[in-house]
Amino acid sequence: MPSIHGKEVGPIGFGLMGFTWRATPCTQEQAFETMRTALKNGSNFWNGGEFYGPPEYNSLVLLERYFEKYPEDADKVIISIKGGLNNETHQIDASPENTRRTLDSCIAQLKGRKKLDLFEFGRRDPKVPLEETFKLIQEEYINTGKLGGISLSEVRAETIHEAAKYTKVAAVEVELSLFSTDILENGVAAACAQYDIPIVAYSPIGRGMLTGALKSPDDVKDAVFKAFGFPRFQPGNFEANLRLVEQVAEIAKAKDCTPAQLAINWTRAVSRRPGVPTIIPIPGATTVERVNENTRVIDLTDDELARIDTVLAAFTPAGGRYHDAVPVNT
Repeated sequence: MPSIHGKEVGPIGFGLMGFTWRATPCTQEQAFETMRTALKNGSNFWNGGEFYGPPEYNSLVLLERYFEKYPEDADKVIISIKGGLNNETHQIDASPENTRRTLDSCIAQLKGRKKLDLFEFGRRDPKVPLEETFKLIQEEYINTGKLGGISLSEVRAETIHEAAKYTKVAAVEVELSLFSTDILENGVAAACAQYDIPIVAYSPIGRGMLTGALKSPDDVKDAVFKAFGFPRFQPGNFEANLRLVEQVAEIAKAKDCTPAQLAINWTRAVSRRPGVPTIIPIPGATTVERVNENTRVIDLTDDELARIDTVLAAFTPAGGRYHDAVPVNT
């Protein structure tokens, strides 16, 4: 079993974003049922965000209500929360004032029902030295028992090396999927392996595209998702990227699993390679059916990994991971 921050977690984690970061969120009853199923299936590492939805209904509000109803689950789950947006500028702000604001807000929203296990700024703030931010968090929040530990999100290798000088990094959350293999080549995975830091792999199903359910850009229905304008889903790029989706579906059929299951478990299988740390994918889901699909552990053979490698070597994704205005590899 992998571990994060000294606690054993399931091999597949759980992303909470889809519950609240939508124009029309699912019902709370449906969310709770899905969350309980994830936990029952062994997915006890939950990842959310202060900015995943408005302050009145974000990941923390949902978690507080869940643990109010199921207080016995609080100690079974380890939660990691992204935050750090300045409410006025809507930019990442690691100044002392905003660091205290975001942490105090996250802790307050949980209402004492669950300790905030891990916190990470959604991106690195280039204007504030890491040493300054980590010292404040350590002294005012970790040493006082308000927070368990510090993670990093969407960072480059140099940031990991620098952060390791000043704090114990509990995890590094970065995008990894069959569409996005950058971290295996740009030093991020190697840096995490050097410091024995687990990688939390977000969007392991390529934001839903690797399921095979999306056949055209028109199939993307969620208004918030569309507003974000992911380049790989735009007309022209979308059709080119279907080539990979089709090949993944073929391999999944031969493996007797779904394309999503293949994609999720591929990220786990990459951990077996030299110079790669433990990888814990965090697929999101808002229904019990989808959680049951996504949490199925499948072991890929070396031959199957080699076949996937051959497919990836001949494929170049069309479009970037985000549009140009979104900071990446910070």
